[in-house]
Amino acid sequence: MAPHRPRADRPPRPSLPGPGLRGEHFTVLDPATGEAFDEAPDQRPQELDTVVGRAHEAWLGWRADPVARATALLTAADAVEAAGADLAPLLTREQGKPLSESYAEVARTAARLRYFAESSPESRTIADGRPVHSEIRWRPLGPVAAIVPWNFPLQLASAKFAPALAAGNTVVLKPSPFTPLATRLLGSVMSAALPEGVLTIVTGREPLGARLASHPGIRHVTFTGSVPTGRAVAAGAAPGLARVTLELGGNDAAILLDDVDVDVERIADRLFWAAFRNCGQVCMAVKRVYAPARLHSRVVEALAERAKTVVVGPGLDPGTELGPVNNAAQLARVEHCTARALADGARAVAGGHRLDRPGYFYAPTVLADVPPGSPVVTEEQFGPVLPVLPYGSLDEAVEAANATRYGLGGSVWGTDLDRAEAVAERLECGTAWINHHAELSLAQPFAGIKESGVGVAGGPWGLYGNLRPFVVHRPREAGA
Repeated sequence: MAPHRPRADRPPRPSLPGPGLRGEHFTVLDPATGEAFDEAPDQRPQELDTVVGRAHEAWLGWRADPVARATALLTAADAVEAAGADLAPLLTREQGKPLSESYAEVARTAARLRYFAESSPESRTIADGRPVHSEIRWRPLGPVAAIVPWNFPLQLASAKFAPALAAGNTVVLKPSPFTPLATRLLGSVMSAALPEGVLTIVTGREPLGARLASHPGIRHVTFTGSVPTGRAVAAGAAPGLARVTLELGGNDAAILLDDVDVDVERIADRLFWAAFRNCGQVCMAVKRVYAPARLHSRVVEALAERAKTVVVGPGLDPGTELGPVNNAAQLARVEHCTARALADGARAVAGGHRLDRPGYFYAPTVLADVPPGSPVVTEEQFGPVLPVLPYGSLDEAVEAANATRYGLGGSVWGTDLDRAEAVAERLECGTAWINHHAELSLAQPFAGIKESGVGVAGGPWGLYGNLRPFVVHRPREAGA
């Protein structure tokens, strides 16, 4: 899909079906300038009663016809793809990522709709020797609440609403207040293909998200974000016994084996982008690198050289490779993590400072000599900062990689693939990659362990996560 220039500096406001918003709005900032460029409706928590009620009414018809659902989702996918020239620039304007990445996110959203439109649950007969016919069928849950963060607003939204809608549920979707605009436009684009109330976008500041997660009419809450907020979401959903799916981030480690010495410079580029794509604001990005002690300085220098030459700028500039951090609070977190590491004795081989320009720009940073207990190693920095740590033995590297409360992903890099896979088997995480990182198929499960989350997204597992089993028993013979 070829990039297009934005059609207007200020995109038209989408007109969405739903309750009145009473004229209250909040401002949306452009992270490339730090200035307001538009606004979004600040919906009141009490309005959710009407929204969820309409979602329940729409569910009664939506769940009844799987063929019509599939057709509607395919039509919606075509509409999303056709609207790329409007969606992608708006996404870049509010999120900050390069325009090419925003186009890729729009394409991924359409692809996910198509994937789940063509997915359906399979009934299964139980053969257990009894004189009855027992069949497992599947039923949708009801209205689903989807709460989405600001790093991949459209892609993560579709990861929640596509399987939920395909399963026969309706969805109330709340984007982050930092990135509400492209999601509202996405809802408007899809509204022509979907019956009213099937997908509703609500925008606003807290306590809107907390009220949505705890609403008694919601039967499934799916959330992506921080561990503390995930705990609050789970606690809010508990009184109504709603199902929860929580993706709560990660602190992924990349282990380089000692046989990569001939490939360090070639690997460095792939490793760099596995860590710094979307300005490091990726839950499954590489956030720590462990290199053999004898190769450590080469790995550090190769990554630092890439960090020093990457083009950092506004996402709408054609030459930009890396955009800004999304918001002021996250920039402050990145600054604090880096400053703490430097105070603890770390050395910034590249970057280590905020860029002297408007907006939320931080220099791509590669750190060496980092104490293993520094927060930049033990916590999820979620920004353009990468610590590189040496190890003596492979057991030491694996132990360090696993010494985290997170367990989302990890990777092993080496020329002996069997050996690399054996090391990957020892990683405590949901997904392990060999010689690459953070690449996912629509057909595969995505889940973490430890504090990285609860439940499974992606592929048929994501579909069944939005369904409940329904068992029918009947005699094999009439009159039995």
